[in-house]
Amino acid sequence: MLNYILRRAVYGFFVLVGVNLLTFVLFFAVNTPDDMARMNIGGKRVTPDAIEKWKIARGYDKPLLWNDQAQGTEKVTQTIFFERSLPLFVFEFGASDTGRDIGYELKNRVGPSMALALPTFVLGLFVVVVFSLTLVFFRSTYLEFWGVAFAVFLLSVSGLFYIIAGQFLFSKVLKLVPISGFSGGSDAWLFLALPVMIGIASRAGGEALFYRTLFLEEVGKDYVRTARSKGLSETVVLFRHVLGNALLPILTGTVAVLPLLFLGALIMESFFGIPGLGSFTIDAINAQDFAVVRSMVFLGSALYIVGLVLTDISYTLADPRVRLA
Repeated sequence: MLNYILRRAVYGFFVLVGVNLLTFVLFFAVNTPDDMARMNIGGKRVTPDAIEKWKIARGYDKPLLWNDQAQGTEKVTQTIFFERSLPLFVFEFGASDTGRDIGYELKNRVGPSMALALPTFVLGLFVVVVFSLTLVFFRSTYLEFWGVAFAVFLLSVSGLFYIIAGQFLFSKVLKLVPISGFSGGSDAWLFLALPVMIGIASRAGGEALFYRTLFLEEVGKDYVRTARSKGLSETVVLFRHVLGNALLPILTGTVAVLPLLFLGALIMESFFGIPGLGSFTIDAINAQDFAVVRSMVFLGSALYIVGLVLTDISYTLADPRVRLA
C-alpha cells in the first residue's frame, strides 16, 4: 500500500515539474518580460527606459536560466528561473506585479472560497446521488421520463443564465438574499445561499445523467437479483448495494476535485463579489498581473495532482484489487 502511494506521488511530482517548466516557457520565453512590461505600462508606445525600470522593479531584468555576468553559483541563482519558478515548489509565491504579497492574499482568500465551495460540493453530491437513485427506483415510468427530461434541461442551460436569473429573481424581485457581497460570521449564509443553490443546479443535470447510467448498469447484475431474492427492499438494494458497487466511478469525479475546492469558483465568485481565490485569479487576469496568474496555475496543478493521488488511495480502499495494477 505504501509503495503504491509513493509511486503515485513520484509520478505526480514529475508532472508538477513539467507543468512548472511549461509555465516558465510560456510566461518568460514565449511572452517575454519586455512584452509583460509593454502590456502593463500601456501598449507599444513606451520607451525602452520605462520598460527597463518596470523589469528591474519586479526582478525580471535578469537572464532566464544562465547568468554569464555572475560568478560561481550565482550564474544559476541570479536568474529568473531560480528566483521566480523554483520557490513555487515550496509554495513561496513572492510578490505580484503590482507589489502585493501573493501568499498573504491566498491565506485571506481561502476562507471565502471554501465557504462557497464546500457546501456546493457536499450538498451537490448528495442531491445528485439521491436524484439519480430516485430515477433508477422509478425506472420505466413517467416519473423517470420527466426526471431525465429535467436533467437534460439543467444540462442544456448555461451557468451564466442561472447566475443572472437567480440574481434577478431572488435578489431583485423577491429580495430574499443580497445580490452580491460577502460577510463572515453568522451572516455568511445570506450571501452564500444563492451561489450555492446555483452551483448545485448547474452541475446537477450532467452528473445526474452520468450516475443514472452507472446505477442502471449495476441494477441488472446478478448480485442485485440475489439481494432481491433475499427479501431486501428496493430502497435497501439501491442505496446499500448498488451505490456501494458503483463507488469507484463516482470517486473519480469527487475525490479528484476535493483539493481544487481551495481555488474556488472563478465565475461564481466574480459575479457575486465573493473575495475568494477565484475572483483573485480573474482580477489578476484582467489586470495582466502575470505573477499571480503563474502562481495560481502552479497551485491549481499541485492541488489537481494531490486530488489524483487521493483518488488512487480511495481506489485501493474501495477495491484492494487496484493495488495490483
